[in-house]
Amino acid sequence: DALRDKYRVERDKRLREDANDQYNEIKGEFSNFIEDPYTTEDIDREPFTDEVEVAIIGGGFGGLIAGARLSELGFEDIRIIEKGGDFGGTWYWNRYPGAACDTEAYIYLPLLEELDYVPSQKYAHAPEILSHSKNIAEKYGLYENACLQTEVTGMHWDALASRWVIQTNRQDRFKAKFVIMSNGPLHRPKLPGIEGINSFNGHTFHTSRWDYEYTGGDSNGALEGLRDKRVAIIGTGATAVQCTPHVGEAAKQLYVFQRTPSSIDVRANRKTDPEWVASLKPGWQKERMDNFNILCSGGVVEEDLVKDGWTEIIRNLISMANYRGEDTNWDEVPQLMEIADFQKMEQIRARAAELVEDPKTAESLKPYYRQFCKRPCFHDSYLQTFNRDTVELVDTNGQGVERITQRGVVAGGKEYEVDCIIFATGFEVGTSYVRRSGYDVTGLDGISLSDKWAEGMRTLHGVMTSGFPNLFIISNSQAGFTTNFPHAMDETSQHIGYILNECRKDNLASIDVEKEAEDKWVEEIIGVSRFASDFQESCTPGYYNN
Repeated sequence: DALRDKYRVERDKRLREDANDQYNEIKGEFSNFIEDPYTTEDIDREPFTDEVEVAIIGGGFGGLIAGARLSELGFEDIRIIEKGGDFGGTWYWNRYPGAACDTEAYIYLPLLEELDYVPSQKYAHAPEILSHSKNIAEKYGLYENACLQTEVTGMHWDALASRWVIQTNRQDRFKAKFVIMSNGPLHRPKLPGIEGINSFNGHTFHTSRWDYEYTGGDSNGALEGLRDKRVAIIGTGATAVQCTPHVGEAAKQLYVFQRTPSSIDVRANRKTDPEWVASLKPGWQKERMDNFNILCSGGVVEEDLVKDGWTEIIRNLISMANYRGEDTNWDEVPQLMEIADFQKMEQIRARAAELVEDPKTAESLKPYYRQFCKRPCFHDSYLQTFNRDTVELVDTNGQGVERITQRGVVAGGKEYEVDCIIFATGFEVGTSYVRRSGYDVTGLDGISLSDKWAEGMRTLHGVMTSGFPNLFIISNSQAGFTTNFPHAMDETSQHIGYILNECRKDNLASIDVEKEAEDKWVEEIIGVSRFASDFQESCTPGYYNN
């Protein structure tokens, strides 16, 4: 009960009425935060006014997997529209020092067997993941008809032609029989609504648009440009956990501004064993993905093939249930999960106390919430970074930064003078789909997607929404979901591929879902989410529950 009370106190001090409204939308005066620093030249081309069979919006993993699976089915007339200068999505934009996947690379990187490739480490770093993304596009011929450096601005259904009409910021206006929207859940940078952001006289950027011209170095670190700089990092989520050690190593002085500490577990990255690679049999990646998914969904497997932090809490739960033996009652499972969670989080807090030398700093870095209230983090040098004399944790006790001045950052009534502010503040998640995607869609009878979803998303299986024929969605909302999101993307892509292939075989002009089926699915989603809703209400605020 004492620990529950502590969790409740920590949650309550962070509650605020403005939720997602506390963030600035990155446009207008803040547009510089989303400019592409990785492309030196604009791609020069004439506007497209043609027609394609399939248009895919988004060139990240979702779009790449969808394009690959459709190609395997014999679809050739595919066009991917991507706002970045190349394929990669999240891994095109996130090139900050230390960027890496925190789900095992052997299951996270898609289509490994199809490309005859095995990642070099258990947790691959960003350059390797970006390279793999490009290799997927090359293998499946997705560059040939792609629209890179292009953003969709609008899309409407032409009922007479049974085609979607797509418009872009490059004056394109072309048609597509089928459209797959794979905008990605984490692609629109989030900027905190801190007073005075644009008043700062120094240098600023968001981690998803890392400015290596200013910092020097690359994804591996060696940020020589920061040797004489005082730097502020605002945010302590997954991105900050990965980049802070590199900034802390290089900067003259680093201040890390924290509202809520992340849980930092052991990562234990290691190089890929060549003997293990040689032992792999056909189907190994699918087997490994399924094994991980079963465990993370609470199922039982003979062997945990991945053996990482994501599966550990499930292993702990199973061990506790097995210890109880036949006496285990399913009504007791939530309590067993809570006990296993408490034990795991005690380990996380003990690790902070063990690795951080200053007791006050160590205490501030201890997370007091259940492990899956926030995205768990895994790192082997983040906590130790705070042992450097040149690194200071500025814990705001759940209140966040007060304001930004011409000279620096104010927190707890104190001004910290800095030369550079790095916003490690993540991405929009809880805002509307249309706002995150950057365009609206008009379907049958002139109904827009923003109007239909004004009171909440409505789909069948998270893949189609009634009144928008031939339109498909790859998303983590109302759909099959797993901690390893690329696995879910692949399953969804294969499902969409099956539907499109059946339409082609039967020569169907269009396909839509019935409203009644959609209503039943939404009702089902709401029903099964009640336990999760109760859990999230008990959590500290974050993008999981805002």
